[in-house]
Amino acid sequence: MAASPYLLLLLLVLHWPAAAPGTASSPPPSEPPHSPPPQKVQVWPKPTSISWQSSVYAPLSPSFSIRAVPSHPTLRDAIAFYTHLIRTERHAPLVPPGNYTVSRVPIRLLALSVSDPEVPLGPGVDESYTLSVLPDSGSADISAATSWGAIRGLETFSQLAWAGGGPDSGGQSIVPSGIEISDRPHFTHRGILLDTARNFYPVRDILHTIRAMAFNKLNVFHWHITDAQSFPIVLPTVPNLANFGSYSPSMRYTENDVRRIVRFAASFGIRVIPEIDMPGHTGSWAGAYPDIVTCANKFWAPRAKPALAAEPGTGQLNPLNPKTYRVAQDVMRDLVALFPDPYIHGGADEVNTACWEDDPVVRRFLAEGGTHDHLLEVFINATRPFVTQELNRTVVYWEDVLLGPKVMVGPTILPKETTILQTWNNGPENTKRVVAAGYRAIVSSASYYYLDCGHGGWVGNDSRYDKQEKEREGTPLFNDPGGTGGSWCAPFKTWQRVYDYDILHGLNDDEAQLVLGGEVALWSEQSDETVLDGRLWPRAAAAAETLWSGNKGSTGKKRYANATERLNDWRHRMVGRGIRAEPIQPLWCPLHPGMCDLSQ
Repeated sequence: MAASPYLLLLLLVLHWPAAAPGTASSPPPSEPPHSPPPQKVQVWPKPTSISWQSSVYAPLSPSFSIRAVPSHPTLRDAIAFYTHLIRTERHAPLVPPGNYTVSRVPIRLLALSVSDPEVPLGPGVDESYTLSVLPDSGSADISAATSWGAIRGLETFSQLAWAGGGPDSGGQSIVPSGIEISDRPHFTHRGILLDTARNFYPVRDILHTIRAMAFNKLNVFHWHITDAQSFPIVLPTVPNLANFGSYSPSMRYTENDVRRIVRFAASFGIRVIPEIDMPGHTGSWAGAYPDIVTCANKFWAPRAKPALAAEPGTGQLNPLNPKTYRVAQDVMRDLVALFPDPYIHGGADEVNTACWEDDPVVRRFLAEGGTHDHLLEVFINATRPFVTQELNRTVVYWEDVLLGPKVMVGPTILPKETTILQTWNNGPENTKRVVAAGYRAIVSSASYYYLDCGHGGWVGNDSRYDKQEKEREGTPLFNDPGGTGGSWCAPFKTWQRVYDYDILHGLNDDEAQLVLGGEVALWSEQSDETVLDGRLWPRAAAAAETLWSGNKGSTGKKRYANATERLNDWRHRMVGRGIRAEPIQPLWCPLHPGMCDLSQ
């Protein structure tokens, strides 16, 4: 039986090379007896540029502090959080560095220098920073153009610290002495979509997720608040949408809840983009306003007839009812008052033609020569200008509004200056179609970035699982290996699948400039707060690195082999920070580097 990994870690800690005065094995850092190989720097996402040629670490002083010059309210909460984290965290790497020395001069101060702390949080904000730990100086420095870059630098510094050095560090964490980092993200939009309509997530779990996002330098929380199944947000002008559309009074987000989430996210440099999906996915509106919703509360897949929805939970807003727009405008107006971000997500995906046809007024419209595309055009023309002109917001829609496949509008209805399209079908192909048409794009391709995929089906009374014999060759597999198991987007998206996705694949330089970034998505048909961490992490961390610094090394070769080792340690650190991330390998693998690779 192998020795306990924790015993191995203890033995390693007890036998660190000492650096006490008067010991032959510990010369001063400035006079090393030899030049050991460069130490590994475990920071996730990997910074764009790291320079550190020594093997000297500096301990943190027990009185370690962080000070911003000039001080600014946007940094107050982040400084308090990271001061506490850095002082108290004692991360023990799975494979600790060896053959290093510890400086006698502790780091007492981390100084933040911000060129323009007044720059507001928003799209395209500068998140670059530089970080340096000057040898034997007793201080470290972070310089950034904005507060938001400084916050990213604070996260990097926190990951540089680990519990090494033995008695020579005085029980304090140590950081690389003489290290210099210059860092900036490849993409300005790096996010997570969380669906809180299929299943409800308490506020504490949303805040917990936002904190984990900050650890991974993600900067957009796309809050898919409502859907056909529930309307959990309380809006002051139209409170009955939540009163009749939420699962229960305890499963609602109040105005205070929303403001708390937005304020907390901003303290970590994370934007919150709200989505109220419409005109499809609006069955939850019918409890309060039944006259504006077509095909509400009907069985979703009637026998021998077209399905009324993509999944259980029917209902769509009626574009031909004037009251629809009075309610929709009240919703949008209240939403903008709660969410300061300049983007608002309007949904517009998976519009179902059969659901609209369930309404007699719509059937008459179609009989007189109208089309489903025209119905969607009526809806977009009646809602979009209100959002962009009166509310001064840029609208994000799902790609369906332009690309279909069943119902769509033409580009003349969607001005490019105030419209962004989010892709989810057909991988790089649809991203190419969107940017080739001149639109800015956010990439969430289901084949790579949908984290709910591969967990099997969830609809009931399904006889397809009642098969005892092996499935016939040449037919679509369901239960046998290689089958979908009822998950429309199977298989499960592994961290490797997420990490290796190039969201600019097949684009020319001009088209690539229109890709703002990407979002991994957790749709919640089979998720709630009990499984939230494991569903998201560390797969969302894989996306975070590729969106921050890419997935290729300096030679242009994919670095997934190197990423495996680093992600194992980062997952270990996240767990230590209270994020219950799933393991990616047996613990034996990171303790035996390279031995679990498919090829050497």
